[in-house]
Amino acid sequence: MSALALAAPGARAADKAADSAPAAPPPFAWDGFYVGGHMGYAGGRSNWSGPDISGSSSLAKPIDTFTEAGSFIGGFQGGYNFLLPSHVLLGVEADFTFPAYPDLSGQATGATANFISPSLGPATYMEAMQASGTARGRVGYVFNDWLLYATGGFAWARNQQTLTQISSGTTDAPFLWRWGWAVGAGVEVPLIANWTAKLEYLYSNFGAKSVGFPNNNEVFRSDFALQTVRLGVNYHFGDTAAAAAREAAAAQSAGWTLTDEDRVNFHSQGTFVGQGYPRIRATSDGPNSLPLAGQFRQTGDVTLYAGLRLWQGAELWVNPEIDQGFGVGNTHGAAGFPSAEAYKLGDPFPYTRVQRYFLRQTVNLGGEEKKMVADINQFAGTMTENRLVFTVGKFGIVDIFDTNKYANSPKNDFLNWSAINAGTFDYAGDAWGFTYGAAAEWYQDRWTVRGGIFDLSATPTGGALNGTGYGLDPNLSQFQVVGEIEERHELFEQPGKLKVTGFLSRGRMGNFQDAVNIASWTGIDPSLALALDRKFRDRPGVSVNLEQQINESVGFFARAGYTDGNVEPWDFADIDRTVQAGLSISGKDWGRPDDTLGFAGIVNGIANSHEAYFAAGGLGILIGDGSLPAYGLEKILESYYNYALTANIKVGVDYQLIVDPGYNATRGPANLFAARLHWQF
Repeated sequence: MSALALAAPGARAADKAADSAPAAPPPFAWDGFYVGGHMGYAGGRSNWSGPDISGSSSLAKPIDTFTEAGSFIGGFQGGYNFLLPSHVLLGVEADFTFPAYPDLSGQATGATANFISPSLGPATYMEAMQASGTARGRVGYVFNDWLLYATGGFAWARNQQTLTQISSGTTDAPFLWRWGWAVGAGVEVPLIANWTAKLEYLYSNFGAKSVGFPNNNEVFRSDFALQTVRLGVNYHFGDTAAAAAREAAAAQSAGWTLTDEDRVNFHSQGTFVGQGYPRIRATSDGPNSLPLAGQFRQTGDVTLYAGLRLWQGAELWVNPEIDQGFGVGNTHGAAGFPSAEAYKLGDPFPYTRVQRYFLRQTVNLGGEEKKMVADINQFAGTMTENRLVFTVGKFGIVDIFDTNKYANSPKNDFLNWSAINAGTFDYAGDAWGFTYGAAAEWYQDRWTVRGGIFDLSATPTGGALNGTGYGLDPNLSQFQVVGEIEERHELFEQPGKLKVTGFLSRGRMGNFQDAVNIASWTGIDPSLALALDRKFRDRPGVSVNLEQQINESVGFFARAGYTDGNVEPWDFADIDRTVQAGLSISGKDWGRPDDTLGFAGIVNGIANSHEAYFAAGGLGILIGDGSLPAYGLEKILESYYNYALTANIKVGVDYQLIVDPGYNATRGPANLFAARLHWQF
């Protein structure tokens, strides 16, 4: 009894000390600065009124997976956290958010209303969000490594208002800045060292504001309230020792979790290109010409590469991206277009797309083990020399086919479209070069066999009825099959690869000679004649691709390609014959091992019926001067130098000489100069 009495006061003292002791800090280091990105879905309403009309319109648009249009959003955020000993977190955060690329009606997140009013008659009113952002405070509580928080603060948006009178076609499209406030809540959890994921809801109210439409002599007033649900990831700067210790303990006590470094992979890149040329020789400009007065344009893109291991050998990858800008000539004027960083569609404001989301399964078949380091869309690990690889989902065909170590990426090496791939490889893809499909690869000893089937875009790009390529065929009735054989070898004890790639497109394509004949008989435009002649046809093509290391500093590459030039190309370029060769030189010999110098020469040509079509005034995917007074092979010289500022940041300069652009011997030559900034981690 006395022992219990003696023990009780000590126990009570210990309990009291425990109650008064500060809470143990969470294992994850929440304090400090962070940056990240987010994607989500947006909705809300716009209540609008004119002098004699009013209405209310929803801002939400359904997501179309074949065009990547709809009310999904993406953007960047950054902020600072301060964690109190009580586990209460105080922070500030700012973000910028951008909508998807506008659909064919010109909207992503926005309101559309068709109405009849006494003053305008039949009319259309549209309000589209072009960008938005917030600057907010955050208050939250961290328990068991989870952060629950509330947030609120300032909000802004840049909108475009459009009022169109149907009978006259009179249109006004002014821009409008809006200011308001935002509130919301969310949850954020650690993934791996330095990385967290969050789910957040935000409500933003921008109040009512008037805007004038002078061409229609009207003033409208509208309010705008936006609701978003978004999923994001953040990279936290600072000490990771506590997080690393927690992950090690978790790995010992469990199978696998999202906090296992081997299960989650994040990489990112950003590329910015400015390209221009001075005045060129030409008598006039056609619809798809390089403007004779000269031009400067820029493009930019930022991509997140997020991966998750699902089971043995299986990987899920998602690549959201924010793009902005245009190519010279609005990506027209040369069959070998000078910047593969420019897409067929562009916009002066940033927009969001999910360029890739695919599942990849690797099945090891034995042989020598190869170590893989973590990289873009690649987990660290090992794979055997002999293996099967299956890829299904949305991705770029040239992620797998017609690759070349020295000429394959406009972010790191050559910029010209017909340098990074065979110009005749008319691979399926939307206006950004991505498509749905499935591919299989079999690696065996020094050989690889690849095959795949892919969705073509909804219509051929170019011509009168399909001047702008956009989305993929939603019916999957038009398709392309691709096959490739790769041989790996050593030549004078230096490694090399030789690939033969073939494709067959099956879709509603026109015949050039038929179009020329129809135009001459009826007097209609050849582009319209080509569109009217479209029916299911086959278009085959084949190319050869060589990469050969000369020594540790110099690599040689060459490609040659041929395709059926009587049938119109579908998605890539107006090229029926091509040959290219070049060198890639490492800066190792002059003390700059991370620098690269490249030289390439390219010759592109077209078949006789294709030439006759352009001579008659027809338009193609990228070219069409309205006439072709003198045909000439398109000849391109390109050289670039990449200077490594750090291991992850490179700046470069690029020069291209294009002789007879668009096969027009009376136009050009064009001297194109470019500067490029690329970072990657």
